[in-house]
Parts: sequence; C-alpha cells; structure tokens
Amino acid sequence: MNTDIKNTDSRCPVEATVSLIEGKWKILILYQLSTHEVRRFNELIKIFPDITHRTLTRQLRELEQDALVHRKVYPVVPPKVEYSLTDIGKSLVPILIQLQDWGTDYMLNPQEPNTD
Repeated sequence: MNTDIKNTDSRCPVEATVSLIEGKWKILILYQLSTHEVRRFNELIKIFPDITHRTLTRQLRELEQDALVHRKVYPVVPPKVEYSLTDIGKSLVPILIQLQDWGTDYMLNPQEPNTD
C-alpha cells in the first residue's frame, strides 16, 4: 500500500489523492475499469501492451490494497480473476471523466506556453 490515508493529518487532500493514483498505469487501469466495469488480467495486458506482467500485478495489488479495486477469483482451472472498481473507486469516475474531457480539449486546442 502506498500510504495510509487515515494518517494524513500533515498532508493536503490533493497529496493524499495523488498518492493513491500516482504512477504511469494506475489512472489508466482505473479508467479502463470505469468504462468496462469488469476486466480480466489478460484483457488489461492487451489494452496496455507496454506494461509488464509484473508491473500490472503490482499496480493492481496496490489499487486493491488502497480499496479502489476489487479482485474476484473464481475457483476454476485455469484460474479466472476479474477486477472491478469498489464503491470508493467508483467515486473517482467523475474525476476520470473530467480528465478525459480536459485531455480531449487540450489535444484539439493545445495552448502555447505564455513566455511573458
């Protein structure tokens, strides 16, 4: 687990939030789970071809430990594991949609930096 949210007295709320979703893959994993409700491990590997199995496993475990993602294991052979957002994870969906909208706007109308 990245941090203990319950002991954030000295941190700002933005820092606490960013600590849960920081890294290259976590926010993208959360976005995929928000748009498809349930994803299997191999589906995520196919969506993110540049991620290693080890990294995806680590990111999913951290998201699970932080109560953002639920992992459901089916007792079958070969093993079947599904990932979905928890209620806490679902509460991030409006933020993910805002990030998507902002990114779309930025990609369509990038602003040059102000050099004044």
